[in-house]
Amino acid sequence: MAENNEKDVVYIGSKPQMSYVLAVITQFNEGNAEEVVLKARGRAISRTVDVAEIVKNKFIPDIKIDDIKTSTEQMTREDGSTSNVSAIEITLRK
Repeated sequence: MAENNEKDVVYIGSKPQMSYVLAVITQFNEGNAEEVVLKARGRAISRTVDVAEIVKNKFIPDIKIDDIKTSTEQMTREDGSTSNVSAIEITLRK
């Protein structure tokens, strides 16, 4: 697969961890990706760290955690007020 500006991204939500682990492994094996970015917000952050560690320790041992970025995003609630939500991006590289 040719290198392009759009990275392979897996958005982590509320599904079981192994669903995301499978998605990451698929990106690396079938998509021929050199790097996959895991992204999550709020309560899914801990699941994102777990997914990265499971992929690294149990399935693809030569994978490296290349970068970790944290941020805060402002979300608008249904009532119009805003709240801050933490976000994370973990970059895995072959």
